[in-house]
Amino acid sequence: MTGAKRKKESVSWKKMHAPHCEDIRKWCRRRLPILEWAPRYNLKENLLPDTVSGIMLGVQQVTQGLAFAVLSSVHPVFGLYGSLFPAIIYAVFGMGRHVATGTFALTSLISANAVERLVPQSSQNLSTQSNSSVLGLSEFEMQRVGVAAAVSFLGGVIQLVMFVLQLGSATFLLTEPVISAMTTGAATHVVTSQVKYLLGMKMPYISGPLAFFYIYASVFENIRSVRLEALLLSLLSIVVLVLVKELNEQFKRKIKVVLPVDLVLVIAASFACYCTNMESTYGLAVVGHIPKGIPPPRAPPVNILSAVLTEAFAVALVGYVASLALAQGSAKKFKYSVDDNQEFLAHGLSNVIPSFFFCIPSAAAMGRTAGLYSTGAKTQVACLISCAFVLIVIYAIGPLLYWLPMCVLASIIVVGLKGMLIQFRDLKKYWNVDKIDWGIWVSTYIFTICFAANVGLLFGVVCTVAIVVARFPRAKTVSIKNMKELEFKVKTETDGEILQQVKIISVNNPLVFLNAKKFHTDLMNIIQMENASNQPFDDISKCEQNMLLSSLSNGNCNEEAAPPCPQEKSALILDCSGLTFYDSSGVSMLIEVYMECKNRSVDLALAHCSASLIKAMQYCGNLDLEKPIFFESVSSAISTIHSNKNVDKLSEHSEV
Repeated sequence: MTGAKRKKESVSWKKMHAPHCEDIRKWCRRRLPILEWAPRYNLKENLLPDTVSGIMLGVQQVTQGLAFAVLSSVHPVFGLYGSLFPAIIYAVFGMGRHVATGTFALTSLISANAVERLVPQSSQNLSTQSNSSVLGLSEFEMQRVGVAAAVSFLGGVIQLVMFVLQLGSATFLLTEPVISAMTTGAATHVVTSQVKYLLGMKMPYISGPLAFFYIYASVFENIRSVRLEALLLSLLSIVVLVLVKELNEQFKRKIKVVLPVDLVLVIAASFACYCTNMESTYGLAVVGHIPKGIPPPRAPPVNILSAVLTEAFAVALVGYVASLALAQGSAKKFKYSVDDNQEFLAHGLSNVIPSFFFCIPSAAAMGRTAGLYSTGAKTQVACLISCAFVLIVIYAIGPLLYWLPMCVLASIIVVGLKGMLIQFRDLKKYWNVDKIDWGIWVSTYIFTICFAANVGLLFGVVCTVAIVVARFPRAKTVSIKNMKELEFKVKTETDGEILQQVKIISVNNPLVFLNAKKFHTDLMNIIQMENASNQPFDDISKCEQNMLLSSLSNGNCNEEAAPPCPQEKSALILDCSGLTFYDSSGVSMLIEVYMECKNRSVDLALAHCSASLIKAMQYCGNLDLEKPIFFESVSSAISTIHSNKNVDKLSEHSEV
């Protein structure tokens, strides 16, 4: 009896805990987004734009791959591998439809610190000159790429650990000013690192704190060693790249296919260098031999993982932050959602797996993502098509790039960072919106250029949190409501004069980066619940009051109201009397709420706004100036809505 009873209990236990097929299917769809969109892919509508975008992206991947490999202090061919494998893996695991993962300037610069520290240029003469068995490259080059692959591997492992710990939810600490300042400062570092190639100078590698200033001091000390030929070719390349890219952007609506100026410049410069023998005649540095094919996989050197821990953490944080900002921007622009934690998994695997194929650290780049926007890409199929283009270059075209001048590659890097460098214009916006955010931007930028991107990022986060914590205790917690506003609303309702449903929501807390997303979610949920149930606002949330929103409807939460007419256009009034302070994230979220209400045909009015909030919203947002949205009180907002409704009704009668 006892044995039979135990057997019965074990069978029921197995049934209880056995995974269902449906649960496994849901888990796979959540962790493999490609299973979600690939079966519904519309060949007729999406294949052509994705193909065009993929070819254009492939051109960028090849040119930037070569350039960022040089920036990472490894052989240029490894940049081609870094443009291939991470893009394939992200297309399977990533959620950003317009995010192009591959080599990245900031992670390449961080990786170069480890490469130059562990395998310095001076050790090249000491190493054996015989070629290794991998692609015919020297042992020195293989040691260098081994360090870069170790950084990529460990950085990816750190990102996967963050995914397991569900740290994606902590990304709300990464505010817009901090990300903007960090990426701008890192881009300044990258440009500085390319000065020696732009000027044709031979300089030792300089890194560490205040390296930014030491590099320019070294440039001015050796200014006489500048090669005029390299300087002129660099200036010409930059002018051509900027001019053609601006023309492409200006006339992108009139022309179906933009000119791939990067590829044209690479081909033209290589051909000119070959015909004039610039390497021997003028002493210009060129890319050199690029081997053909993909090497067999090899594990990154494990014995140096502890030595590259600092760079790996920097790659994991900086690469993820920059990539997530692009993924969220893409999702916001094209109306879909991105799971912050899933992005940790996607980018972690995009660094771990390619590290076995001699790839440098990867992340999403602003220039490539903007290119996907402009060329009309629809899905990640565009990135997969770009991978096919990169494969063609690896197996057929790569060896022809021997004569490509290094100064041209440096020009491509500098122009590719234009999107990050023009973020200096954000300073004007932050000054007009919130001067505290302006101060955070400036201080984060200074820390970034004085030390490193990861140091600037950590400083910006700590500084932002400290300032918000210091401001919250001084915020008002209670306020006296003017009951005349509610009496006015009740009177118009009892007289039967109210002609449309009006929802009044009171914002009772500061609106900053800590609660901006929650504010948007709560507000949209309230609107969606109201539209779905078609019930009075009081029935949905009677006297509801949480840490962010307290809602009032029709002036009284305790009395029943007649159901609104579904044909009437609704209106939303935000009472901002309790909004004691805000930051740029809060202002951006208010603008986003305004645009979403406009798209839903909901009239939005803001009452009791401070003069600084009105100025900030008018500066940041594309507000409709013909229809007023700012009012001194709730009663004045209701009066305007009431009078506008009467005018609309009169016009309808006159038309009849």
